[in-house]
Amino acid sequence: MFHIYHKRNCDWNADDIDKILEVLDNNEIKITFFMVGDWIDKYPNEAKKIFEKGHEIGSHSNTHPHVNNLSYEKNIEELEASNDRIEKITGNRTNLYRTPYGEYNNTVIKSANDKNYYPIQWNLDTLDYTGLTGTEMWNRLKDKIKPGDIILSHNGTKHTADSLDMLLKNIKSKGLDVVKVSDLIYKDNYVINVNGTQIRK
Repeated sequence: MFHIYHKRNCDWNADDIDKILEVLDNNEIKITFFMVGDWIDKYPNEAKKIFEKGHEIGSHSNTHPHVNNLSYEKNIEELEASNDRIEKITGNRTNLYRTPYGEYNNTVIKSANDKNYYPIQWNLDTLDYTGLTGTEMWNRLKDKIKPGDIILSHNGTKHTADSLDMLLKNIKSKGLDVVKVSDLIYKDNYVINVNGTQIRK
């Protein structure tokens, strides 16, 4: 079966979390939410709701810094501090990491790998954070989307929650499933190319 993974970053407010979870429930879909530690501190109840609904939680750093400017030790601090907050909410630590701003260099990747995280990148961007309507978001995706794609979207935007049902149904209409990132990525025998895409060895 073909799979894509719909990624949602939890960095801003939490006003639309209930609506997003309702739409996901109605479509019987579980996804991965990459959360910033600071966001979990501000909205622990929403973070817990996401986990209790069966969605996967990954790290999106602790304070959303420009990680390319950080030392190896500071990168690890960001990862581990965010994971401490995730563990407090879920009882488990995550091994998934989506870097802030999509930044990465050798230091960022080495710090993640040394702590047994899988660094995650996206390849399709809805640009939902710019205020695009659902139709505009779909127009960005519809001719590019294919099995294995990782789509970047966010909570706390103008139209993501009210467009999510349409986007999910349109993705499914192309014969694709929306899945959690841990169900999509390779765990071994892969390399990552310059675009952040996993390639099977």
